[in-house]
Amino acid sequence: MKILIVEDEFIVANDLRLMLEKAGYTVVGIASGVVQARKLIESKQPDWILIDIILKGALTGIDLARELLTQHIPFLFISANTNQEILEAAKTTNPYGFLVKPFREKDLLVMLDIAFFRHEMETKQQQQAVLQDTGMVGRSAAFANVLDHISKVAHSNTSVLITGESGTGKERVAAAIHRASARSHQPMVTVNCAALPLSLVESELFGYERGAFTGANQQRIGKFEQANGGTVFLDEIGELPLEAQVKLLRVLQQREVERLGGQAIIPIDVRIITATNRNLEKEVAEGRFRLDLYYRLNVFPIEVPPLRERKDDIEPLAYYFLEKFGKTVNRISPAVLRQMKEYPWPGNIRELEHLIERQVLLAEGQEITSIDLRAQPDITPVASSEAIKTMEEMEKEHIIRALKASQGKVSGAGGAAAALGIAAQTLFAKMKKFGIKQTYQ
Repeated sequence: MKILIVEDEFIVANDLRLMLEKAGYTVVGIASGVVQARKLIESKQPDWILIDIILKGALTGIDLARELLTQHIPFLFISANTNQEILEAAKTTNPYGFLVKPFREKDLLVMLDIAFFRHEMETKQQQQAVLQDTGMVGRSAAFANVLDHISKVAHSNTSVLITGESGTGKERVAAAIHRASARSHQPMVTVNCAALPLSLVESELFGYERGAFTGANQQRIGKFEQANGGTVFLDEIGELPLEAQVKLLRVLQQREVERLGGQAIIPIDVRIITATNRNLEKEVAEGRFRLDLYYRLNVFPIEVPPLRERKDDIEPLAYYFLEKFGKTVNRISPAVLRQMKEYPWPGNIRELEHLIERQVLLAEGQEITSIDLRAQPDITPVASSEAIKTMEEMEKEHIIRALKASQGKVSGAGGAAAALGIAAQTLFAKMKKFGIKQTYQ
């Protein structure tokens, strides 16, 4: 536990330091005023701060406490001043404790224990609320590991790379990180890299000035500027072309953008979260993804496990979606739950969500008593004389079959996107990539 002491009386501050270090805490510094405290907070990143109210300089400990509230850094007051007006002002900052000088070592340690416990309980409640708001549900050990990673990285500005199969809930993980962060009051802007043509990368991400190119009739603010102070979530980052990767890397390194057709350099303060269902290390090895960009993005990786490795989460997730779509349907029979736990879920949580929505429409009473699970594909050895198709060829054929089955409908209920277990926007991007026309009526 790293603690910063903000106290302008050196003897008092040093006594505090000795007490804390004796009890096993790490004191990262002593500040005599708010300005010095700000510098130490930025450089040392303390877990907790002990603040005297009356400090050297124009700013008080209460002024610092208000800043700490916005930064989500917990603190306690230690002060000799018991003036009622000052105490009331201090209360408005919601400190985790208030210790009046002089005090005994025992009083300090007991107050710290109580403060740590309160903070831990509040943090757990806040995280639970954040996760419920973003639709993240589960009780498995694999899911708990994801939550642990979210809680550890949320309050930093570290770049996060979320990996996992399609439909595992990577965007929800990104949303949970943003909402649990100090940037939660600022926007989170999502960019689907798979749906971003190379010709539009710069204009979409960085914006343009009026007259920058034919058709640029007015100024446009890019995604990075829109997210200033908040978070940029680059979904399907593995789909970004190499040329666009170079431009993105430059922005991440310099923390500034320049609109197309403009001359002004615009500083940006954004947190980067990316997600992919590709193996980026393999993409790097095969020359399709830049190694330097990979290192920039993969500072804190979070792997979201597939649903087949989260069997304990199938039932709570199914009931979560049942509550979302159910209306009069409110139960799932034990036989159906057993079926679902034995199914491999190639489309993961997204497939489960679509399935529950479909079964609610088909149910005749208050309980889902049967379920239509797709049969697992038959995987048999390929004869040596038989030509093996590339993954892209197989993916293209699979998309065409889905479009034919849905009579050309891409999005919405009964559409090809739902059948394939992917977002409609992603399917449109893949259709464009493979040159597939929407004519399967």
